[in-house]
Amino acid sequence: MKIEILGMGCPKCRMLYENAKNAVQASGIQAEVIKVEDMEKITGYGVMMTPALVINGEVKTTGKIPSAEEIRQWLA
Repeated sequence: MKIEILGMGCPKCRMLYENAKNAVQASGIQAEVIKVEDMEKITGYGVMMTPALVINGEVKTTGKIPSAEEIRQWLA
């Protein structure tokens, strides 16, 4: 599973990254959590507002920070 955090490194982006890592840990799944700061890649997903969360190529949320529990539910 591949989880991408789209954003330019702002505090909200870092918080979303931590929530995603915590969700992966809590769910016990194997997943790669990566930060994407390349604006071309971000806009390639059609994302105009960051932070954004992408799971296996599907944009799940933009412009907000879902909790680790909410992310864990998407991973299930």
